[in-house]
Amino acid sequence: MSRNDTITFSRPEENTLGVVVGNARRAVSSTARRFSRAASAHRASLGTAFLGLGAVIVVALRAVYGLIWFASQWEVYPEPLAALAAWIVLAAILVGAIVMSRVSGDRLPDWMFGLFLAGLAIAFALDVIAIWELRDIGGYATAALTAGMALLVLVALRGSIEILAAAGVLGVALVVVIFLDAPVGAFADATWIATQITAIAGSVLPPVIGVVIVEGFRRMVQVELDRVLVQSTVSAPRFAVGMLASEELARLDLAAEELLDAVANEKTKLPLTPKNASVAAQLATELRLHLIEGRRETWLYHAISESEQLGKSVTLSDKSSLAGLLDPTQRDGLLSAAWLLVADVPSAANPRRRGPARTVNIQIGPVVPGTPDVPEHKIAVPITITSTGVPRNRVDSGVWDAIGRIGRYSDSTQDASLRVDIECIVDNPADQ
Repeated sequence: MSRNDTITFSRPEENTLGVVVGNARRAVSSTARRFSRAASAHRASLGTAFLGLGAVIVVALRAVYGLIWFASQWEVYPEPLAALAAWIVLAAILVGAIVMSRVSGDRLPDWMFGLFLAGLAIAFALDVIAIWELRDIGGYATAALTAGMALLVLVALRGSIEILAAAGVLGVALVVVIFLDAPVGAFADATWIATQITAIAGSVLPPVIGVVIVEGFRRMVQVELDRVLVQSTVSAPRFAVGMLASEELARLDLAAEELLDAVANEKTKLPLTPKNASVAAQLATELRLHLIEGRRETWLYHAISESEQLGKSVTLSDKSSLAGLLDPTQRDGLLSAAWLLVADVPSAANPRRRGPARTVNIQIGPVVPGTPDVPEHKIAVPITITSTGVPRNRVDSGVWDAIGRIGRYSDSTQDASLRVDIECIVDNPADQ
């Protein structure tokens, strides 16, 4: 029988307990769904909305510059009305995208995204038509070049692949029209070539850079949120249930409360029928199992198992549950060291940094009796941290500061792996 099954009986009075357990499970699931919807509705509140606002400001400044340049070249343009139409279309789709993003949330609808791309293509084509006879796309294009930077408006509203693909298509189109419109002998003119390259770079690179920054920021926020989530284990008791088990215990507690209420109100008759007694026994068994687990699993076990980042990179060997003896400062140091060794957090200089897979093995204990230089009422707990994929000369300085908070340590390199042996002094549990 699975945990999500609702038990039913042949007689209505025997169904009471099954309904109680089912209602408890549905209540907890409903609460979880409400929190999930609330989190989904505020995804942009983590900071990408502010990055999008900055992108809008940058695009607006670039548009003002392009308009000024367009106005100054009005008399030079062979088809000035076509260029004016290009700017009208570009302004319309920019305003429409900004307004729609505020109305629909933190993601631009597919139909609006398609309309936005179609508007960029129209503005690009009209601007190229307006200056085609001048034989210098890079020197006279205004709306066509601003169209590329206009993709910045969508960096926080659409997927990275979509933005990069649109920027790539625009860049290819710009290269093609520059090549087809080039005058005879233009490729021998260094000044003309430099102007075209600058125009292409100014149109294509801004959205690419914007995507890199936003993706790096999103990943950094996800990693930090994950760390904040497990940081609460630092102050947890020596043995405790984790956050996921706490939700399960809440479900069981609600089921037990409703069961007792049903008995008190005589909805469920005493003595219980065999089938009702079986359901009650199942509920009691689940409660006992959670209580037993709570006496074996330490804060470090829960910190690793419930973290998306640590769970896939860190293995723990702590057969005697000695991690629970560490004080909050030592716990914070151990958790911070593990994070810094495995978390490939993007930096400002390299927001998309990737490296070889990093793994960390933490072995705690066994305690060796009679360790010298240990104060009275204290014991020395040996901790060994072995990491792979992290060269000794690439270890962040913060790792050593974090390890220093655990205790005295020595490090060595073996088989391309970094090994750190720590002597952690903790209170003797026999004296407590």
